Amino acid sequence: MFIYIAGPLCSETERAFNKDLDTFLKRIGHDTYLPQLDGGFLDDLLADGRSEDEIRWHLFQRDLQAMDRCDTLLIIMDGRTIDEGACFELGYMYSRGKRCIGYKTDSRSYIRGRNNLMIDSAVERICSSFDELGAYLKDTTAPESS
Repeated sequence: MFIYIAGPLCSETERAFNKDLDTFLKRIGHDTYLPQLDGGFLDDLLADGRSEDEIRWHLFQRDLQAMDRCDTLLIIMDGRTIDEGACFELGYMYSRGKRCIGYKTDSRSYIRGRNNLMIDSAVERICSSFDELGAYLKDTTAPESS
């Protein structure tokens, strides 16, 4: 399975968690696209002399191309609200009929103890640990045909 990891990139803690999740998914046999590693990170790319607007457009296009290649989206849903970029990615993948899975360890929620219904309706399952995610992916992934 080729999994696009959608989540916040604003803090060192978020980026470290994203890398840990990426490492876990690769260890259990999946290919991944993690925007901060595979697409590039805005602050790092500014050093090459291009304008910020040009780099932002380049990153947007790379991420769209990656989502088109991936068959599954894993959206990190932690935080008081879900990262707006990740919400866009979820909507993009869902509208293309791609598999969408949530990952949430945070008990905070926005509406009556639940997520926004547009988010909950777009994901097939919300997992709350690496073990649960690994088991779910194993149980719901069809074996490769020879």
